[in-house]
Amino acid sequence: MLVSLNWLKDYVNIDGISPEQLAEKVTKSGIEVDHVEYIAEKSNNVVVGYVQTCEKHPNADKLNLCQVDVGEETLQIICGAPNVRQGQKVVVAKPGAVLPGNFKIKKAKLRGVESNGMICSLQELGFDEKHIPKEFAEGIFVFPEDAPVGEPVETLLNSTDAILEFDLTPNRADCLSMLGVAYEVGALLDKPVIQPNEEVHTSSENAADYISVKVEEESLNPYYGAFVIKDVEIKASPIWMQNYLLAAGIRPINNVVDITNYVLLEYGQPLHAFDYDRLGSKEIVVRTAKEGEQIVTLDDVERTLSSENLVITNGHEPIALAGVMGGANSEVTSETKNILLEAAYFDSISIRKTVKATGLRSEASTRYEKGIDPNRVKRAGLRACHLLEQYAGGKVLDGVVEFDKLDRSETTVEVDTATINKRLGTDISSNDIAKILERLAFNFERSEDNFRVFAPTRRRDITIFEDMLEEVARIYGYDNLPYTLPKGEATAGGLTKRQQLRRAVKNYLEGVGLMETRTYSLTSEAFIQKLISPEIKALNPEPISLAMPMSEEHKYLRLSVLPELLKTISYNLARNQANLAYYEIGSIFITSEKELTKQPDEQLRLSGVLTGKWLEHLWQQESKKVDFYVVKGIVEGLFDHLELPLSVKQTQLTDMHPGRTAAILLNGKEIGFIGQLHPVLEKELDLKETYVFDINMEAVLASHHHVPSYTQIPRYPSVTRDIAFILDDAVHAGDVKATIEEVGAPLVKQVQVFDLYKGENLPEGKKSVAYSLLYLDPEKTLVDEDVEQSYQTIIEAVNQKHNAYVRS
Repeated sequence: MLVSLNWLKDYVNIDGISPEQLAEKVTKSGIEVDHVEYIAEKSNNVVVGYVQTCEKHPNADKLNLCQVDVGEETLQIICGAPNVRQGQKVVVAKPGAVLPGNFKIKKAKLRGVESNGMICSLQELGFDEKHIPKEFAEGIFVFPEDAPVGEPVETLLNSTDAILEFDLTPNRADCLSMLGVAYEVGALLDKPVIQPNEEVHTSSENAADYISVKVEEESLNPYYGAFVIKDVEIKASPIWMQNYLLAAGIRPINNVVDITNYVLLEYGQPLHAFDYDRLGSKEIVVRTAKEGEQIVTLDDVERTLSSENLVITNGHEPIALAGVMGGANSEVTSETKNILLEAAYFDSISIRKTVKATGLRSEASTRYEKGIDPNRVKRAGLRACHLLEQYAGGKVLDGVVEFDKLDRSETTVEVDTATINKRLGTDISSNDIAKILERLAFNFERSEDNFRVFAPTRRRDITIFEDMLEEVARIYGYDNLPYTLPKGEATAGGLTKRQQLRRAVKNYLEGVGLMETRTYSLTSEAFIQKLISPEIKALNPEPISLAMPMSEEHKYLRLSVLPELLKTISYNLARNQANLAYYEIGSIFITSEKELTKQPDEQLRLSGVLTGKWLEHLWQQESKKVDFYVVKGIVEGLFDHLELPLSVKQTQLTDMHPGRTAAILLNGKEIGFIGQLHPVLEKELDLKETYVFDINMEAVLASHHHVPSYTQIPRYPSVTRDIAFILDDAVHAGDVKATIEEVGAPLVKQVQVFDLYKGENLPEGKKSVAYSLLYLDPEKTLVDEDVEQSYQTIIEAVNQKHNAYVRS
């Protein structure tokens, strides 16, 4: 909801408070104000001018030489706007004026002719395109004929206005109207609300002689009021009304349509104007549509209706989709003389079904869907008649032809001072509560400390005690509610060991370059069995489907975090995000029951997905793509960070690359896997080469018993020796590494694989794997004999265990 503060001033006094201060007060009361926007930047010395003459510039074909009356004087101004004409009233920046952007207007010569000032477009005054009438989007702005010459333009153009954008929750439909906002602001500022003028001077003719109303579906349309206005003049609406509509995001059309839109925003009550002479009958019949019945709506689209659509008819054919859009066959045009004005109350569910079926969502249907005030329906019609009489010259016929079965009763809520204070922890007096109810404009009956509150029909969100409690609290001020600190022996706050470990994992992963994501805990039937870790698959889990899923894409509780993570990667790749590395810590849901009798087990998993380039330094011309070893290194680094023993072994899994997948083992037990997705699955998801990891965090949490410790910085130098073994192709380099670490302990502190060679000068079926060994004794300086003895022992052990020999 866009709220113009200049418009709001028509109903409640907000002088003395800035737009930002008001926005803060409203936000603190429970209605979030997204932002404050000003219509235009401040200008000075800009007035209404009258173009007395307009002639071609003697030395330029596209310039005009104008004599412009600005009240106190007549200025000669050269203007290049294509729409400038003699007899117009225009915006004139006089010499000395300062326009937005600190643009100063001075006397100047253009093509040898003096120009004293500037005839301005609204863009030059700092107006955004959305606040400019369509006909003046190109060229200068032209005032109506009644604009006073010499008058400053700020008020006429509403350029000093500020707009507050309310982010309303569904229960606050009352603030979808300026009056509703006025009640809200009036309560916050303790100011009375001024009601709009609804006085109508009716003619001697009776509306009932021109129209009759019949409602066949009382439950869907409990009130329908028809007003008849004759002899209207279709023209532009007054400029102040156009300004208010533009501020609210609605383009002006003509006075009749603008008045219905104005009252819609003012009262929150949709209205619709029919061309009475095009109705084709003297009756209005409200009914559900017949299956296959058709109507051409105002957007010139022919629509086929169903029995779920409520329509307004002339007794023969539909002339409007009730509460959604009128029909082209009864549209108000420039030739319209007589109007039938509709003010009705339609069932919100019926309107929602029609909107969903047609895709037609409008300001009117939005308000019907959320619920309107039954006590404002007829009043809104009277307000529109008042404006049509004043600004369209219409003659309002006597009486309202109506069908009325509308419930206008108010909800009664009992509250008492003691319970309010107990709930809020406050000491608010009964008199203060009574004052708050008066500020809210709620009627009530009081018996000492007990109140019977009659919630007005505009506030349909108030039905129980807790609703009234909230009203008292927010008007009293959430900032004024007392607070207390916890009492007791224990120290408040702190993280559990489980929370600390989760945080350590997240810090590590984000430190190495991964970004955390949060995906749905639900997935589709197509992905429920994909990428399930082997130790989970061994449990034979049953997919758990929702009884009432919102969509087929989110029907099952997930058995793996990876499928939804991959969808996120695919979504971002489709939007030109090439290098992606995401992780998520989330639950999977496991049960062996086909029919659930108890809650499924939740298991915490850590999953990650990486694709694209892992490293790219353009200046150094250095680039590295994500591969198996990058992902393996990330996982190994995590376990080193947590001081947990990790090992990996080659494996094959469904939906994973057959040669680039490994199982993750903790203390010899499988807890997950790493590797590349199978190319078929990558193609299915529109992915490039993509790597994943999936880890059972429950096992990690259970195994982690961190005791703070430190390793002393070595006092003695280390020694590095390299060795290359000729191995059978079937021997894993990691197995040899483990043997070296076992036999070389305690002197060998670190073993790294740094080279793999196959090819010339090696026998068939053999490979050369090179290792770098780091020797260190924390107690003394190593001598050659110590290193050589260990070195020979390692060679012998590898030879015996793996049938390997040293490459010469």
